[in-house]
This record gives sequence, structure tokens and C-alpha cells, in this order.
Amino acid sequence: MASTEKPTAIGIEHSSNSSTDNADLAVAFEEGKETGLSDAHLCTAEDNKRILRKTDLYMLSLLCMVYFLQSADKGIIGLTAVYGLKKDAKLKGNDYSNIGNIGYYAQLGVQPLAAYILVKLRYRQVLPVIIVCWGISVAGGLAGSRSYAGLLASRFFLGAFEAAVIPLFSIITIAFYRRSEQPFRVACWYSCYGLSTLLSSPIVYGFGRIHSHTLFRYQVVYLFFGLLTIVVGLGTYWWAHDSPGEARYLTPEDRLKAVDRLKANQQGIVSHKFNWKQVLEAVTELKYWLYMIMVIAVNAGASVSSVFGSIILQSLAGFTPDEAVLLNMPFGALQFCSILLASWLAYRFKRKSPFLLGLVTIVIVGVSLMVALPKTKANKGGLLAGYYLIAFVFAINPLLISWMGGNCAGQTKKTIYYTSFNAGNSIGNIITPYIFDAKFQPQYVNALTGILTIWCILWVVVILQVINITWIIKKKGNQREAAGLPREFVDYSMSGEFHEAGAEIHGENGLGDMTDKDNLYFQYLL
Repeated sequence: MASTEKPTAIGIEHSSNSSTDNADLAVAFEEGKETGLSDAHLCTAEDNKRILRKTDLYMLSLLCMVYFLQSADKGIIGLTAVYGLKKDAKLKGNDYSNIGNIGYYAQLGVQPLAAYILVKLRYRQVLPVIIVCWGISVAGGLAGSRSYAGLLASRFFLGAFEAAVIPLFSIITIAFYRRSEQPFRVACWYSCYGLSTLLSSPIVYGFGRIHSHTLFRYQVVYLFFGLLTIVVGLGTYWWAHDSPGEARYLTPEDRLKAVDRLKANQQGIVSHKFNWKQVLEAVTELKYWLYMIMVIAVNAGASVSSVFGSIILQSLAGFTPDEAVLLNMPFGALQFCSILLASWLAYRFKRKSPFLLGLVTIVIVGVSLMVALPKTKANKGGLLAGYYLIAFVFAINPLLISWMGGNCAGQTKKTIYYTSFNAGNSIGNIITPYIFDAKFQPQYVNALTGILTIWCILWVVVILQVINITWIIKKKGNQREAAGLPREFVDYSMSGEFHEAGAEIHGENGLGDMTDKDNLYFQYLL
């Protein structure tokens, strides 16, 4: 049968120089229709379920495992701080704050290089290298350092090698999943941040019981997590896949169907051509800059708990070091549950902005409690409740990631958006240690007031973005009418039930490397 030869003819298997072009793939689909071969490769609802199940098993499990380790490797500094890190490494003044934020300077500086690499290189090449390298930074650098200079240098390299993780994971999610599937998948791997807090706390507590003659307690913790990261990184080369069209866990025919099922996204498929026009388009959009302000504000708040959480718990109302570490376990559970719940609600109601606003409001209430309540033992419960409400900040980032991804298209443009997300993440985390200056110790009330101000600004910016995207949707409708097209049509990419994106909505546009501005059939999300 000729149809059995079609997968190879279409060129789903990329050559070593990644020469297959999205336009060629779209043409191949059209040729298949003309020759009557397309029916063999159109994705049915049953095919969609099978391919989604396999993609979750192979790709989502990988993203969850790696993000768990990335979050743990970066976040355990806040847990080790109450177990003698400052004393053992002879840290003074703002030394600890500098160690906390130096990695974000590295991430910020590496973003332009990361943007280029993530377009030009295959995911399967990039992921194992950066994982192993940051694992070495933890196991060899942080575990081997006993001075401010050593810890500072190690955290710098840790940040540099982790710089591409969130952009890469976000792009992989878009590349493998339909738009209706993306929010929950982002939530699954991002929720591992909360899982890492939940599981890291008892692990660090356990290592805190070890009294070695050769290693400080914080060194034992870093050695364990660093070695585990290296092992997982080495296995990632065989675990990872580059794109749905090259997924080794699918048959050649299912690879075609995997690409076919993503056409309705209108976001293109993987391209290895860096497009400077798409870069310019991204950075000249108002929605891009409003998203960046949101990212910076959100992560300034998130850093409060990840770097200063245990210290705040210890100083606000007199919790012991052990209590401060163990009380982070419910915090991690709240992170995990709030991320999954918020993303499920966004999926269920096909809206992200209302739930994002709700989360911002919850965090504002939490920070307000920490600022307003007197710092006495009588208010331990209220202060702890305020701290726990900050956990809801971690549900905002996955909503932002999927909201940004749902409102842009074009391979280079998506890469710019997500590397900029990581840059904004870095800026937010850089800001926080400066707000939490050593002069505000031990209770950091003035610092928490500054964070509260940032969050109130964030609430306003979310409203502005909703107004902006509403205007963009109206403008896109006017463009369709001017071109003689229907002003509105069904967005099958957001449907819970699978529907083939056919010629009636120019499904072939979904295979081209077109931006959201270029593609008249692209639909924006609120």
C-alpha cells in the first residue's frame, strides 16, 4: 500500500541537520488529501486519546521529574539556612542574600543565548547537558564550598545552567499538547515545585540529624541532591523526545497523527529557523510588556518563601529551626494543591485571568496579615496563616505560562516570550533580597510592606492586560471581516472533545511558522 510509505515520504524523521520545514509538512498533508491517502493519517478521537496517553507517560513524566529536581536544588538553600549555613560558611551582613540572588543574575544574563539555543538545537541535546551541569554545580560546588566566595560561585553556575528550564519546558508543552491540554500539563510539572518543598523539608530535617566530622550538615544535603540530579540528567538523553513528529514512543503513522491533532492550536510546529522578524514583533507588543511586569511582580513575591521562608518563620513568632523546616511541609502541600486546582479551574472554564486575579487577592490578604499582626506568640496562628496564604503565589506562574503561550504563535516568538518569562522571573528574584535587607532583621516588616505594594500593582496590571487582550480580540475580528471571513469561529483547540482541524478553519495554517498577528485564524484567550 502506498499509504504505508507516506510517513517517510513526508519527512517526519528529520535529517541530522534538521532540514524539514513546517511548510513542507503542510504541503504533504494537502498532497495526501489529493491522492486519497489523508484518511489513513487524520487523527480520530480514539487516536487522540491514545497519543495523549503516551505523551503523558513519556514526556510529562520527564518534565515532572526534572522540574522537581530543579526546584529542590534551587530551594533547599532556604531550608539549610536555619541549620547553620550562615555560621558554618562564616556569612556576614547581606552575604546570604547575595548567595540567594546571584543565580538569578546568571539566569538573566544567559537568556539571550538560551533563546537562540532553544530554536537552533534539539531539546534532546539541550536537556541532558544542562541537567548534568547544574547537578555538578550542586554536588561539586555547593557541597564542596565552605566559604562565601565558593557558595557564591556555585550558585552562579547553578543559575546559569538552570536558565533554560522554564522556557524549554513551556515550549515542549506547546509543541506536544493541544491548547485545551496545556494548562493542566503546565500545572503538573510546575506543581512539582510544591512537591519539592513538601518532600525536601523532611529530607533536610533528616540530614539535619547527621553530625559528620568532615562535612557540615548543609554539605550533606547538597551532595545528596546533586548526585541524584546527575543520575537523572544522564538518563534524560534516552528519555526525552524532540517533537511529536519525531517521538520514538509512537509508530510512524501515529507521528503524523500527533502532528495532525495539533493543527487547531494555530501555533505552528517545531522549527529550527531563528526569525528576527518574530523577535521584533514580540518586543513591540503591549501584551508582552504587561506579561513581563506580571512575571517580575509574581516572582518577587515567590522568592519571599523560597529564600527567606524558614528565616521568617523562625523570627516572626519564635519558631525553632526544626519547627521552621517542618512547617514548610504544609506550605509545600498548599503549593501543590493550589497549582493543580487553579489550573483545573482555568481548563474547566476556559479562562485564566479571573483565577489569576483571585490568586493575587489571596496572596495580598496573606502578606497583609504578616505585616499588620503584632509579632507575638499570641499571634503565632495568624502569622502562620498569613505565611501559608503566600503559597498560593506559586499557582500563578503556571497560569501565566499557559496564558502567555495561548496568546502567541511562531517558534521564535514563543521562545522570546518564554526566555523573557525566565528573565522576568530572575529580575523578580533579584529584587527580593534587596527588599529584605539585613537592616530589616529579624522580622522584616518593612520588607513585607514593600512586597505588599508590588502585589497591589500586580492586581492592577492583570486588569490592564484583560482590557488589552479584549481590544486585540476585537481588532482580529475586524481583520477577518475585512478579508471576507467569519468574524468568529469555533476554537477547536480549546474544546474538551477532539475535533479535526480541517479546511473549514484553515487547519494547514496551524502547521506553518506563523505568528499570532500573521494568522487570521489565531484566537486569543482571556
